[in-house]
Amino acid sequence: MFENLSQRLDQVFQQLRRRGKLSEADVDSAMREVRLALLEADVHFTVVKDFISRVKTRAVGAEVSRALNPAQQVIKIVNEELIATLGEPGRLNLTGPKPWVILLVGLQGAGKTTVSAKIASHLRSQGERVMLVAGDPYRPAAVKQLQTLGERINVPVVYEDKTPPPVLAKHAFDQAAKGGYSVLIVDTAGRSQLDDQLMEELRAIVARIPVSETLLVVDAMIGQEALHIAEGFRDALQITGLVMAKMDGDARGGAAISIRSVTGVPIKFLSVGEGIDALERYDPGRLALRILGMGDILGLIEKAEASFDEKTAKEQAKRLASGQINLEDFLNQLRQIKKMGPLAQILEMLPGGMGQMVKSVSPQDAEKQLKLTEAIISSMTVEERRNPDVLNASRRRRIARGSGTEVQDVNRLIKQFRDTQRLLKTMQKSGGRGLPRLFG
Repeated sequence: MFENLSQRLDQVFQQLRRRGKLSEADVDSAMREVRLALLEADVHFTVVKDFISRVKTRAVGAEVSRALNPAQQVIKIVNEELIATLGEPGRLNLTGPKPWVILLVGLQGAGKTTVSAKIASHLRSQGERVMLVAGDPYRPAAVKQLQTLGERINVPVVYEDKTPPPVLAKHAFDQAAKGGYSVLIVDTAGRSQLDDQLMEELRAIVARIPVSETLLVVDAMIGQEALHIAEGFRDALQITGLVMAKMDGDARGGAAISIRSVTGVPIKFLSVGEGIDALERYDPGRLALRILGMGDILGLIEKAEASFDEKTAKEQAKRLASGQINLEDFLNQLRQIKKMGPLAQILEMLPGGMGQMVKSVSPQDAEKQLKLTEAIISSMTVEERRNPDVLNASRRRRIARGSGTEVQDVNRLIKQFRDTQRLLKTMQKSGGRGLPRLFG
């Protein structure tokens, strides 16, 4: 979502790095470019004005003039002020008697139903007993969708036909309390616009059950309109947090930067994909690094830890360290990477230096190449994967036919495998000293 903004800011920072000392004119010029980049990214103009003012005040002071590397100091200031603009880390405030109630509100099409299931899955992974409520009786498809998602994550979904949502919520709360559930998540009805009937129904739910968190789900793709929607809900209800949905889209993303400052409501989660696990707890520090093109290594590690089988990973690491790998190891590594999510998201988390290495290849092309590689290796016999030396011309033709590829594709994969094998053996002989040179 922030790709264009990241590229623009990176260009500004590159210009700063080319200068040894920074004059006030250099800082002014850089801040003009940053201002334009933020406005073009759809960041609210009042937020941009305040942000630039704070950065400029610090950047022309002693903090930068005395720094050994003034450009890096300015970048550090931009990062710190961006974090301040993005607000504090979002944490659910689940305190008091159980079951804790999380109320999901928002306009129709914002993604409430999917987000309800994602939060349920997230809390369930932390050991909570979760129950979902299908509180949108006006759209049968929404009820069915939540029931399907509930089955997938093994979380019960409460729904009573022709029961008003406030009454349904109370019945579900009583059921959750008796059943020993710790969290009740209520998915509510949305409307195509803010209206009194919608708000009255939400207020009636809040009057009947003790709500711990009222989370507004906002579609990050709709830009500045997201701010008006958030303000409308905030003025009518006691909104305690925001969930920015569809953060994996190709919109400019400025709403995500502006919304905390404009509304005063903290962001609790980012929905970053269609998968049930594509939900991130909001961390302004990590989001700021991604906006500035510096990656999110912590997020990448967390994805890997959640996706990789520890025993398999240890065995593969041992084989890699010994330099003894085969095409079966290649296939296993590939499948582990695929579990981490869309490749575009993984590449976005890489820090600047490594990120530059993959910019020449689009995520779509990389995804296509991964699928091609998997198809080729999957078309081999177990013997061929474990002992690639047996792959003569006829076997390669058979593999190409079986995988729907060309013989040249099979040959290219074998060559890449051989190159990797040689590299690992060289590193093993040199005690691993070759690794840093790859990224030097």
